[in-house]
Amino acid sequence: MVDFAVRPAHTALINVDLQNCFVEGYPISAPKGPEVLARVNRLAEVCRECGVKVIHTAHVVRPDGSNIGVMGEILPPVKGGVINEGSDSAALHARLAVKPGDIVLNKPRFGSFHGTDLELILRSNGIDTVIVSGIATNVCCETTAREANARDFRVFFLSDGTATFGIGDLSPEDIQKATCATLGFAFAQVLTVDQMIAKIRAGAAQERKKAVA
Repeated sequence: MVDFAVRPAHTALINVDLQNCFVEGYPISAPKGPEVLARVNRLAEVCRECGVKVIHTAHVVRPDGSNIGVMGEILPPVKGGVINEGSDSAALHARLAVKPGDIVLNKPRFGSFHGTDLELILRSNGIDTVIVSGIATNVCCETTAREANARDFRVFFLSDGTATFGIGDLSPEDIQKATCATLGFAFAQVLTVDQMIAKIRAGAAQERKKAVA
């Protein structure tokens, strides 16, 4: 398994879609959404302390739904306006900690790179490594991880810092396990939030040593 180094100044946390509709209280919410939100808040605070850029994405379409496209044909909740910009359901969750210096990025499709200036933000800030957290593991988080990998960013994917819902006969746990296994095989280093925090702190300590030497 790959073991990427963490240089905090060259790393960003991409916190994917911790919006009301995905966190709790809606048919498309992840059962463990509130737990993941709490873990991500803890991780994001460590990131800020150590110099890792924190980016929050929101999956939204135009308020009138005019750019829904095929998503609306495939996903009835999207057609029904659940991610229309300006709606309560599409808003970032009230318990998500968004602090000064964080970046909030609206995205019109599943991946955080498609139709956004995310790559420009990362390249402009000298970032070559990303950490992917959020909801849903197998949809927007996985798509973002694959997009980042295809652009030659090093990717960390968080096994307990992402969450999803069940599909058909597959439980959320089944989907979580399969997605993390696939990403860990070819696209990312898969870690827990605690493991990621330890790596960030170790990387920050190493950078402080170099600065003093």
